[in-house]
Amino acid sequence: MTDAPVLEMREIRKTFPGVLALDGVDFELRRGEVHILLGENGAGKSTLMKILSGAYQKSAGRVTLDGNEIEVKNPAHAQSLGIATIYQEFNLVPHLSVGENIFLGREPVRLGFIERREVNRRASEILHGLGLDLDPRRPVKGLRVAEQQMVEVAKALSLDARVLIMDEPTAALTEHEIKELFEAIRGLKAKGVSVVYISHRMEELFEIGDRVTVLRDGRSTGTFDVRETNKFELIRLMVNRDLTELFPKEHAARGAEVLRVEGLTTRGGLRDVSFSLHQGEVLGIAGLLGAGRTELARAIFGLDKVERGMVSINGQVKRIGSPRAAINSGLGFLTEDRKAQGLVLPLSVKDNLCLPSVDKFTRLGFVDAKRERQAADRYVKELRIRTPGLEQKVVYLSGGNQQKVVLSKWLCSEAEIFIFDEPTRGVDVGAKAEIYQLMNRLAAAGVAIIMISSELPEILGMSDRILVMRAGTIACEFGAGEATQEKILECALGE
Repeated sequence: MTDAPVLEMREIRKTFPGVLALDGVDFELRRGEVHILLGENGAGKSTLMKILSGAYQKSAGRVTLDGNEIEVKNPAHAQSLGIATIYQEFNLVPHLSVGENIFLGREPVRLGFIERREVNRRASEILHGLGLDLDPRRPVKGLRVAEQQMVEVAKALSLDARVLIMDEPTAALTEHEIKELFEAIRGLKAKGVSVVYISHRMEELFEIGDRVTVLRDGRSTGTFDVRETNKFELIRLMVNRDLTELFPKEHAARGAEVLRVEGLTTRGGLRDVSFSLHQGEVLGIAGLLGAGRTELARAIFGLDKVERGMVSINGQVKRIGSPRAAINSGLGFLTEDRKAQGLVLPLSVKDNLCLPSVDKFTRLGFVDAKRERQAADRYVKELRIRTPGLEQKVVYLSGGNQQKVVLSKWLCSEAEIFIFDEPTRGVDVGAKAEIYQLMNRLAAAGVAIIMISSELPEILGMSDRILVMRAGTIACEFGAGEATQEKILECALGE
């Protein structure tokens, strides 16, 4: 790494209708460095990078590349300048194959025809370089979230970029995949490639980063050498307050059994899964990618067909064959992929928030718009959702605020049993603390929570009881205080 900046962004300003997203931000990137960009959701990180990648046009300011001022017109122009981006939300074409997505718009052509064999050969080389055994001929729509993320990584690496922007690249990756990605990043650094790395996982900052810039409310609060700062100082700069407890768990009184699952088996890979859940309990479910955690949530919520087994709610056997039946039974499901499964992006905050509860706001076949607005306004305030108004389309909110809208819609439905699948994925430390406090309040009110998470500190910090899944079944169970990261991993790996 050299001290010479390859990229400079000075006094960058960006406004949207009713919102000042960036207010005079400075950012500098040196050749061969990993520069971490930190900030709460809505602080302006993704907006700043979308200006650099050509997705947005700045309202004011200057951008220079190798000392020459540039105006990035669009994403294709950014790529031609050597600037590639991996966005937090996937930018893939579902019906195309892995290889076709990696080289989309840059396919090798001979006599006017795409050389698909060459596409697949080159894609395989990149995928193997990331330690991923993935058939480049597979359609992207059939991939898991983590596999789709790795296709995004491969697509960006295929561009031979000089500047690589990575927006939450590890949010859906396993520990092994993260290590492989970090090895790839170190290889890029050695070749002089510069990386802008956006992440809410503080431990990644100190493992892969060289410098860190913190944004708050659209302004920079400082740039630091990673070796000369610490986690708590950075958190204070991000949220303008001290977070003395990263996992502020409050143990609620355990009440009656509200959910019992017995012998649940599906074609999707669940094998004879049995467990119970009580009022006021947070039941953590851990396991490696493909262990069956999400499949379990989908089966309980009526999204996947159950081959055999039984689900009882409040002592009554329920045949939940659809999400509507699950909602009517008092269940709420926060999915791991909020963009594809949790939200209707073109609809407003209000419409998304009230969607599962539309029956509650309907009388004589007409929707009571006033009651809908009152409910939406209440939850926007309670969860501190940053939005210009209730009619703002959800697609324009930051990832963390989108997650809060998903949470709000299940609060509005007055569900008694919550299934949270990766509830804090892509969410900053300040918003994480708010979500944890919300979980505490729900548990204190007698709500039962199933929390599926890939983050072991989160599982250990917020669970009353922990189940570990392996190969589609429950492999281990730990009570509060019994589990450690080592024990959970040993069980997940079958060691």
